[in-house]
Amino acid sequence: MDNLSDTLEKLKLTGSDCAADKLDGCLDCLLQALGQNNVQSSEKILQSGILQVFASLLNSQSSCTAKIAHIIAEIAKNEQLRIPCVDAGLIPPLVQLLNCKDQEILLQTGRALGNICYDSHSLQAQLINMGVIPTLVTLLGVHSQNTPLTEMCLVAFGNLAELESSKEQFASTNVADELVKLFKKQTEHEKREMIFEVLAPLAENDAIKLQLVEAGLVECLLDIVHQTVNSEKDDDMAELKTSSDLMVLLLLGDESMQKLFEGGKGSVFQRVLSWLPSHNHQLQLAGALAIANFARNDGNCIHMVDNGIVQKLIDLLDRHVEEGNVTVQHAALSALRNLAIPVVNKAKMLSAGVAEEVLKFLKSEMPPVQFKLLGTLRMLIDAQAEAAEQLGKNTKLVERLVEWCEAKDHAGVMGESNRLLSALIRHSKSKDVIRTIVESGGIKHLVTMATSEHVIMQNEALVALGLIAALELQSAECELESAKLVHVLHRLLSDERSAPEIKYNSMVLICAVMGSEPLHKEVQSLAFLDVVSKLRSHENKTVAQQASLTEQKLTVQS
Repeated sequence: MDNLSDTLEKLKLTGSDCAADKLDGCLDCLLQALGQNNVQSSEKILQSGILQVFASLLNSQSSCTAKIAHIIAEIAKNEQLRIPCVDAGLIPPLVQLLNCKDQEILLQTGRALGNICYDSHSLQAQLINMGVIPTLVTLLGVHSQNTPLTEMCLVAFGNLAELESSKEQFASTNVADELVKLFKKQTEHEKREMIFEVLAPLAENDAIKLQLVEAGLVECLLDIVHQTVNSEKDDDMAELKTSSDLMVLLLLGDESMQKLFEGGKGSVFQRVLSWLPSHNHQLQLAGALAIANFARNDGNCIHMVDNGIVQKLIDLLDRHVEEGNVTVQHAALSALRNLAIPVVNKAKMLSAGVAEEVLKFLKSEMPPVQFKLLGTLRMLIDAQAEAAEQLGKNTKLVERLVEWCEAKDHAGVMGESNRLLSALIRHSKSKDVIRTIVESGGIKHLVTMATSEHVIMQNEALVALGLIAALELQSAECELESAKLVHVLHRLLSDERSAPEIKYNSMVLICAVMGSEPLHKEVQSLAFLDVVSKLRSHENKTVAQQASLTEQKLTVQS
């Protein structure tokens, strides 16, 4: 250690004036000391104040530059020494060195910057602002034969790609081409794994997704899936998962998804279809998620339904009814839900038996599956009166919906249950459906739904309640009274923030419930006339007209 102190003193005194051979010897001594006891030696180096000398030595490039960068890289392995490196002004000269041609300097400089900025988003953002991304991408292309340098670039990309601010810079380079070129050359799991760790965060950006697709990444991923699908080795199974997950991620971009769909004729789309009947759960999952992503526009959905995708998904779900794989259930239901959005698909999917298949999962205790199941049924019955009536008379389904309407721990499931309950009434306009919902205790949930913070849900509830009042007021009377419907309507009409359609449907409902004696009494006991007469001058003409009609009815029946 005394030897180290002497070396540091010598360096500090002579600094950049030190002759090259003497400087070289001093640096070798420092590296040796760091190798023997990094923490203690780093502390001594910090206390000596030599870091500022390093900054000036880096500015005047010499044969010793690589060693200086190497020393900084070793020091910066210690968390508490990173900020002193920044304070000593080491970052700007190191960034500058990334433009040199010497491969050893480049390697050590990259390591030094990586270690200094490790785990610090603010320092990484500083590097991005200094333009290191295009420089590193160029280095990767120029030095692709140099394995240590390539790995240094990949580690840097992996760290920088976590920052949202980096994505735009990456997208303006040819990083996709370089990474795919490098990927194609790799045969070892570990090397491919390094590239995967960079690809995943980069592929979150839509522009880069498209670049990766155009660079041929998908073909590489499909090859890996083909090679690993029947293997039981841990490495192969991990790589199959990573490859198929990345495929699904690439399909989340609209442009990249359409490019791969190719009007349903694309080889990628066809390969993905072949994953659904696979015995491998990971591939089934990726296949179903890929279909759900392809089904993000109406044209694709119509094409897929016309070409038999529904039966493939039903077959897949059938394999997972008893003690099934929850992630596969969720993914397959997501795909069916998306496919059911275009109007022309609904009847076709209903006649293919999708509703019956989905109902098999009613007993599921998994909220993500419950959520998708509800969404799929709601999409299927939209404007399909017969299907809505059939499902609405299914006591088991309605009782389960009423149960899920109280799932306070799972807001999504609760919201979707309420919406489906309302949709069964709105699309069937059936007295039998209303009676089933009344008998199952569903009315109170529709009244609560009318107070939702989402206007669309409020409106759906009010329309359903309007149909109940018009078609089955007598059988629903007690439920509506105990759910305090009239008070809720008074509140909605008095609230200036209520949307015009909410005010309109609330007044329609007030007029409808006047046919019930107990509800009529409640209307009279609250000052509805005052509230409604104010709405006659509402800026929305439909609201103003309905206010006049409601006022007349209230006056006549008071």
